[in-house]
Amino acid sequence: MPSPDVDQISAALAAHGLIQRGGFVLSDGDVAPDGPSNKPARSVLLVGQAGAAPWSHFQRWREAQPANLQNPLDSWSREVIGAVAREFGARAVSPSDKPFLPFQQWAMRAEGLRPSPLGILMHPAYGLWHAYRGALLFEIDLPFGEVREQSHLCDLCVGKPCLKSCPVDAYSEAGFAYEQCLGHVRGPSGGACRTRGCLDRNACPYGVVFRYPEDVQAFHMKSYASL
Repeated sequence: MPSPDVDQISAALAAHGLIQRGGFVLSDGDVAPDGPSNKPARSVLLVGQAGAAPWSHFQRWREAQPANLQNPLDSWSREVIGAVAREFGARAVSPSDKPFLPFQQWAMRAEGLRPSPLGILMHPAYGLWHAYRGALLFEIDLPFGEVREQSHLCDLCVGKPCLKSCPVDAYSEAGFAYEQCLGHVRGPSGGACRTRGCLDRNACPYGVVFRYPEDVQAFHMKSYASL
């Protein structure tokens, strides 16, 4: 099989509102997951989204699924990315696969990003409004360009509103108070978070044109609250 064309992969993903989020060739010191034929993978290509571009594609797919389907967004992502993987001779993997793969480290390596105070990687264009939905693993070296570290917008943000908007101070320099956050979101005073999304995340001044619409944020918060 000839080497897959990254532009063709991007076009296949774009048909579902997804984008390729960079990639890299694994080095000899890396622990390589299996590729499509169970040989060690050589290249990792990240797949994700910017803003809510996949939402209409996902919603159309969701209408044809059982009403009680668990984790529908994960299921849709696996189906779509899996089909692209088969077309281009790759193995598709997901952030929710167990044992967990190092998606956060892969993403930083592929795009030169660093985490925000909320833990979400800060993107110079998308801000906090992006996600990684999966990855394609190839058993050949793909011709990725050099990855340069991006300017980290959080270093330029003096006020840090993302650490000052949560009513229960779930995020701080000490880390994320998960139980505190979840209890608030589930409780009687968490209505704004359930319907409009995380107040800290929404307070970030960067990438606002990519901010998820309220119905998308409500979908994710409902999933989070059901954990």
